[in-house]
Amino acid sequence: MKQDLLQFELADQTGTDYWTRMVKCQDACPVHTNACGYVTAIAEGRHQEAYRIARATNPFASICGRVCGAPCEVNCRRGDLDAPVTIRALKRFVTEKFGPESGDFQHYHAGADDRMIPPRRGDFEKIAVIGGGVSGLTVAHDLTKLGYKVTIFEAYSTPGGMLTAGVPVYRLPRELVNAEINAILSMGVELKCNMRLGRDFSIDDLRRQGYKAIFLGVGLPKGRKISLPNSELPMVYDGLEFLRAFNEGKPYELGKRIVVIGGGNVAYDVARSAVRRAKVQMADAESDMERTQRIAYDVARSALRLSGDKEVHVVCLEQRHEMPADEVEIHEGEEEGIRLHAARGPREVLEENGEVIGLRTVKCNSVFDENGKFNPSFDENVIEDIEADTILFAIGQSSDLSFLKPEDGVETDRGLIKVNPDTYQTSAPDVFACGDIAHGPRLFIHAIASAQIAARSMHDFLRNTRTDVVVRKRWLPADYTMADGWDQLNRRNPSVIESERRAASLDIIEINYSEEEARTQASRCLRCNINTIFDTSICIACNGCVDVCPENLIKLVGLHQIRQDASLMNLAAESLDITEDDLKGSSDEELKALGAIMLKDESTCIRCGMCASRCPTHAINMRRFDFYRECVTIDSPNPRVKYYAGETGEISAG
Repeated sequence: MKQDLLQFELADQTGTDYWTRMVKCQDACPVHTNACGYVTAIAEGRHQEAYRIARATNPFASICGRVCGAPCEVNCRRGDLDAPVTIRALKRFVTEKFGPESGDFQHYHAGADDRMIPPRRGDFEKIAVIGGGVSGLTVAHDLTKLGYKVTIFEAYSTPGGMLTAGVPVYRLPRELVNAEINAILSMGVELKCNMRLGRDFSIDDLRRQGYKAIFLGVGLPKGRKISLPNSELPMVYDGLEFLRAFNEGKPYELGKRIVVIGGGNVAYDVARSAVRRAKVQMADAESDMERTQRIAYDVARSALRLSGDKEVHVVCLEQRHEMPADEVEIHEGEEEGIRLHAARGPREVLEENGEVIGLRTVKCNSVFDENGKFNPSFDENVIEDIEADTILFAIGQSSDLSFLKPEDGVETDRGLIKVNPDTYQTSAPDVFACGDIAHGPRLFIHAIASAQIAARSMHDFLRNTRTDVVVRKRWLPADYTMADGWDQLNRRNPSVIESERRAASLDIIEINYSEEEARTQASRCLRCNINTIFDTSICIACNGCVDVCPENLIKLVGLHQIRQDASLMNLAAESLDITEDDLKGSSDEELKALGAIMLKDESTCIRCGMCASRCPTHAINMRRFDFYRECVTIDSPNPRVKYYAGETGEISAG
């Protein structure tokens, strides 16, 4: 009896979701940027096409090329082999060529993928956006493209939110931020600065002025503190307040020995900014002196350095390997002279005559309990006092909701604005909110993604429509070979300026790739949209693919060998069109006669193509899975959106 060959993937292949999940970088990106697409384009020298792909679903592609948390890299399949592709840095490589920072908005506007906003356009109502940060600007970007008249009300003198207030200038050049914001404003968005909600106007004012929907993108502007003895003393600061002053170039009094409390990226932003503020001020003072004065100043500066002047310390609860801060931040901070005190809990701000003289800490045994909840455990007998005259808290952010009034109808929950997570609509139907003020601190890219959903929901609310996002897909033959020496290409992060220069200036620390470096790093991509497709009808079960697979993830086994695996037996029964009970009741000899199974663990496949090359009957082919997301709208209410009913002002569900 001729044996049949069955192929099973160790996952459910029946739906589109399976194949989209296989492209891990794109699936992990909250706005689903086709990272594989633009990285491949860079490897092939198609730079303008690479920018178009990177920009398509992201109005802040250039900024994300500098400061994105890069969940795509965390999930990159190449990381399972050695190290992830440098996706974020490669995005910067092409955005510098074609993004708004190049001085030309043409590619920015042309690159936007209009399929990700509802198809119905027109000359629509006035929309008020409160806050010119990432979420507010994204909502303005999408709604303006739809035809709404959008006005952004910004509390400060310049827009940008945490992009300008919280990200240090040495990581994100303000010229770049301004360029990408101006590209959005050039679409027809009106911007009103120095307009604070609750001080200069109210939500009720906006309604009376004819704004038909209001978006709240006010973020979390305040830093959190913990209550410590003497924490009310002068020279004990909110780290976010210091960062805003640092980024705006405003004076801020710091002492000679600075302690930053916190273990995340913001704590290192604060600490590294404190290092730079001290040294930049020293350099500025030196530049104003005559030569004779400089000689004396050199002597004094050397003496101060020898005495340990301008120390910056970071104190955190976590062990070094547990810290939420990126490893590169910790490493570069150490290079710049920052001293880390890991696994220490702050207990008291030490004072003398009303002035800060240090921070008392105790050993932190663990940060989380056995249930994974934040519940630090301390050893109060292991004490370390750190000499300091300045304390900066960088342990989190909090909201300021003082602008809300009962008549606004906007409910809150534990310091955040309460929203429907599917639509970002608040308890007031005409008010929407997202970003940090709705779901707490997350990455910039999460704020962009949630703002895109909010914009679609606002459109549905105003047009009485329902908009859904669908996945379009197609399979194409792939003329596919891996780059020469692909398995020998190591990850190389972009170079950074040397540590002494970094610490003494506000220069951008990361150096962009050269063309050759970018092409080499892009060539490391495993191209996860390329898949091995098996045609079992012409497979001769020669085991060649099994033998050649470098990851040992293909197996050819008899049905009798999977008897104990219920999920595989179920799949086999479906493929053979018999009941699972009949299959389980078969003897080993009967199972052997029924056929063999080709098992492939798709989750660990590196797309090397060796199995397809080895197959003598071409039963294995490499095929490209292309997909994109698109908005579709129908003229009926969205069941997830609340609407006003008639002229009564009553609320009705969609």
